[in-house]
Amino acid sequence: MVPTFANPFWIEMAVLSKRSILNPCRMPELFSIRLGAVLVTGFILATMFWQLDNSPKGVQERLGLFAFVMSTTFYTCSDALPVFLQERYIFMRETAYNTYRRSSYVMSHSLSALPALVFLSLSFSATTFFAIGLDGGFLGFLLYFLIIFASFWAGSSFVTILSGVVPQVKLGYTIVVATLAYFLLFSGFFINRDRIPPYWIWFHYMSVIKYPYEAVLQNEFDNLKKCFVRGVQIFDNSPLGAFPDAMKLRLLQTLSNTLGMKITSSTCLTTGSDILQQQGITDLSKWNCLWVTVAWGFLFRILFYFSLLLGSKNKRS
Repeated sequence: MVPTFANPFWIEMAVLSKRSILNPCRMPELFSIRLGAVLVTGFILATMFWQLDNSPKGVQERLGLFAFVMSTTFYTCSDALPVFLQERYIFMRETAYNTYRRSSYVMSHSLSALPALVFLSLSFSATTFFAIGLDGGFLGFLLYFLIIFASFWAGSSFVTILSGVVPQVKLGYTIVVATLAYFLLFSGFFINRDRIPPYWIWFHYMSVIKYPYEAVLQNEFDNLKKCFVRGVQIFDNSPLGAFPDAMKLRLLQTLSNTLGMKITSSTCLTTGSDILQQQGITDLSKWNCLWVTVAWGFLFRILFYFSLLLGSKNKRS
């Protein structure tokens, strides 16, 4: 057996990339099920939220849509949990005999996951973006795809680190479900950042879902030319929303006289920037949110390496 220090890194990578547990092409059942789940979810979202309009109800539907998209993206990554648990014994045996290094294993594990994540992200993005009528054109679609890909990357990396520290699959799934639920709770969808108690605000910034969620919101609403509330639409989502349009116009006229400014049925009262302000999304740009999401993925992979370094002893059996 050739010692670890004498093995070129690229040779170790080549050997590891051919291992069935690391190569997605040799796990067609698992990848097919995951792809099917992504396509079915995308189809349901596309048909439920078909061509959303620019109205107050459309805004609320977009907010719910993006929260569901981000949480589902992370939850579908839980299939990566059994990967290392199933081959823990093989990994410990082969590293004990210096077949390859832990760093080579982690690097190969990460690189082998990327093609599948790219394909899943592209499939989901193409299924949902144009059918739902999201804003931004091709550049908006490109950023939307990158955010979905970064979410898959961070989610799979998070589940991978758990697979390196938990001893059982059932325990791992329990931790994944609970932790992602907490991430979603503090992401800013259920409660805005400025409404989170000070003693919990740290969890808001620790939430992995916060950053892609804010990124997709900015990608959709960061458009000064797009209006979401005009004239009488200001009464929507209120008890006055059921009044006839004629009465709404009279109320609007009274409001105009009171405020000393002319508000007509075509006056824009809420833009996308106003919605972002209402949601408390003001601290990071969409690109910074994207980079932070990617950085979370790298951090989890580094922690996975340390979990392997500390969790297994390099002893021959």
